[in-house]
Amino acid sequence: MIRLKQTLATQIHHPRSPRATVLDVEIDAVNMRQALAHIDAELRSGRKGYVCLAGVHGIMEAYRDRALAQIFAEAALVMPDGMPTVWVGRHQGHHSMERVAGPDLMLEVMAGTEFRNSTHFLCGGKAGVAEELRDTLRSRFPQVKIVGTHTPPFGPMSTVQERQLTTKINRLKPDIIWVGISTPKQERFMARYLAQFDTKLMFGVGAAFDFHTGRIKDCPEWVKLWGLQWLDRLLQDPRHLWKRHLRNNPAFLAAIALQLMGLRSYPRKPEPAAANPKANPCVEFVESQTQ
Repeated sequence: MIRLKQTLATQIHHPRSPRATVLDVEIDAVNMRQALAHIDAELRSGRKGYVCLAGVHGIMEAYRDRALAQIFAEAALVMPDGMPTVWVGRHQGHHSMERVAGPDLMLEVMAGTEFRNSTHFLCGGKAGVAEELRDTLRSRFPQVKIVGTHTPPFGPMSTVQERQLTTKINRLKPDIIWVGISTPKQERFMARYLAQFDTKLMFGVGAAFDFHTGRIKDCPEWVKLWGLQWLDRLLQDPRHLWKRHLRNNPAFLAAIALQLMGLRSYPRKPEPAAANPKANPCVEFVESQTQ
């Protein structure tokens, strides 16, 4: 089902920090401290926006889908979620760039004194996960104001479900909506609903809901710094993840090698909307919101 709608993201131009170019995705060349400062500035600015976290999976999805690449381009911020993005950024001269992962970013925002007056809404996970995460975060951060939760349906939302969710969010008016649906569904969800939700920032944090409720075990820090968290995740859930990594990892290595050798130039220019309707930022696609 295709719906035509002008999103707020296409109307707002956000000032950006220096960026690293990783194939078709331009990533803010930040560390965690700088990321938090940018988030604080966005919340104070009065603008609306969404924040993407880009790892190899998201970058390769955007590489194959130019409409998704446009969604990344219109984000208020795109964080380097994964060491491969950091290594490419450092190669391009962004030496202070560090990994800013979704689960870590969520905890840093919850703990940050600059965000103590912000209100939060949790949208994602399977049945009961958002409520469990709410209780976990309240226990760990008593000062945090979590005003509501929502579990997306297994399939696309109906018109009635869309209206109910919009009414709920607009009544609560959360400053921040955390979206844990998985890439690329969460990026499309944020781009689609930003204009109609009464909120300031939406964050697509993927598996953060499952990490913080113990459904996914975290790995040692050295595993993350060596860029091997994908392998740890694969060993925990091979049935669901082996196809993703088999499809994405070799393709990413080949494509990024061509970029770094100067044999390919990125980001590619968007295709004309007339030739490719999916390149039109006004065209939105309703997709399944499964984990």
